[in-house]
Amino acid sequence: MDLEKEIFSTKFVNSYQKASVNVIFTYNWLNNLIKSELDKYNITNQQFNILRILRGQYPHPATVNILKERMLDKMCDASRIVDRLVQKELVTRTINKKDRRAVDILITEKGLEVLDGIQMEDAMIDNLKNNISEEEAKMLSNLLDKFRG
Repeated sequence: MDLEKEIFSTKFVNSYQKASVNVIFTYNWLNNLIKSELDKYNITNQQFNILRILRGQYPHPATVNILKERMLDKMCDASRIVDRLVQKELVTRTINKKDRRAVDILITEKGLEVLDGIQMEDAMIDNLKNNISEEEAKMLSNLLDKFRG
């Protein structure tokens, strides 16, 4: 659906303003889609992001610094998110044997099972496939990279 119909507005100063508003609107739309799937598993978007990073590291642990570097949301507190994931038994935290100041974080079997159950990416990819071609998806990705400079 067109942005103008979604937000009931046709008054944009120029195409750049409309594109900026469209990026923000689409981010929120996508975030709501993600949230509705993650709510089924009682995890947040940031927790999901950390679990995905840890699954990529598995069977090797990661440190909080590695998590911070790779997180999509650079403003969140990775340490607190890990604390919540430990409480939910989705990750473990242990002292690094080589450097006692470092903490190793490892995804648990339960964490891997939760990730396996989440169908969010399938829903997003299906939505993309139903609405744009693969060539358009590449173009969109390239334009977003270009937009960020």
